[in-house]
Amino acid sequence: MKNFTYFNPVKIVFGKGMIAELNELIPEGVKVMLTYGGGSIKRNGVYDQVRRALSGRAVIEFGGVEPNPRYETCMKAAAQAKDEDVGFLLAVGGGSVLDGTKFIAVAARYGTGDPWEIMEGGKPVTAALPLGSVLTLPATGSEMNDFAVISRNSTGEKLAFASPWVYPKFSVLDPETTYSLPERQVENGIIDTFAHVMEQYMCAIGCSPLTERQSEAVLLTLIEEAPKVKERPRDYGVRANLMWCATTGLNGSLGCGVEAQDWATHMIGHELTALYGIDHGRTLAAIMPAVHRHEITRKQKRLAQCARRVWGIHEADEGVCAALAIDKMEAFFRKVGVPTRLSEYGIDAADAGRQVAERLAKRGVLIGEYGDLGEKAVREIVALAK
Repeated sequence: MKNFTYFNPVKIVFGKGMIAELNELIPEGVKVMLTYGGGSIKRNGVYDQVRRALSGRAVIEFGGVEPNPRYETCMKAAAQAKDEDVGFLLAVGGGSVLDGTKFIAVAARYGTGDPWEIMEGGKPVTAALPLGSVLTLPATGSEMNDFAVISRNSTGEKLAFASPWVYPKFSVLDPETTYSLPERQVENGIIDTFAHVMEQYMCAIGCSPLTERQSEAVLLTLIEEAPKVKERPRDYGVRANLMWCATTGLNGSLGCGVEAQDWATHMIGHELTALYGIDHGRTLAAIMPAVHRHEITRKQKRLAQCARRVWGIHEADEGVCAALAIDKMEAFFRKVGVPTRLSEYGIDAADAGRQVAERLAKRGVLIGEYGDLGEKAVREIVALAK
């Protein structure tokens, strides 16, 4: 097992009716900025629950944080937070609202210059407004981690940053808030969670056996619960299990002690979203099988372990097991309801691969668990998703 330091300060408040606890969770005497997306929280009753919980508080609102939150929108919110002396941010929504709010927190406390410098890796985060969240769409794990992904229209970039400054102080997780989610968002959330776990798990064989089995437990739970949510969308137990899987999938614990992590699928997927506007979860479903097929020789032992422990495949030949594990994963994505080929979106894989490879190369980015996948490999991977 590799040396590691694990720290996670996020207080999780989980269960029915727990939004009512907000007044006790937010410090007294601060002006709160409530951030949210397109307004679904006003239609499903979550907004009313939040406002009731904050009755008597000084609260202002900033709505309109997009899926794949935009730098331009976040900067408007940060300016408002500065102008109105906001002391606490409360993100109400899914991972995009949370990610956007993390960037707003940093931008509102940024000194001179452009906060985008942080996204480009040029400057560290040195201050941020405190924030909390009410999660309504389980997918990204942003409610319990220090990551955020932001898009910038003017440059066509979609970049990530991480900083301990943007850990939420708390996250309220009420599975009942997910009942009204469109089926497409539920599907995307399941795929995103699955992919988060695989990016960590597929690089960890025999190095940290406890962590590996924890990853397998999340994968098995997703495989078990995904069909149920389609059959019984208002089943509290199913919704609760999926919500906790999403949070556990990227709260840092599944990376403890492992030899390396991959994230090639996410790096390519972010570029495809920036280029074509495909939902993040759907890019992952198209690219992850392609990454594993391209890297099957180097990932054979890990894929074979996944085949046996997760998919119940017990072929004697390790290579056969590995190939079948990829097939099973792709079949699962399709069972969830998500296409797994770029052609299903009308995208030419060869052209997409060229553009993605050039964009990553322009930034000097090499991807994969070994950090050695460059332009040629990226083109080949995307071509496999045709």
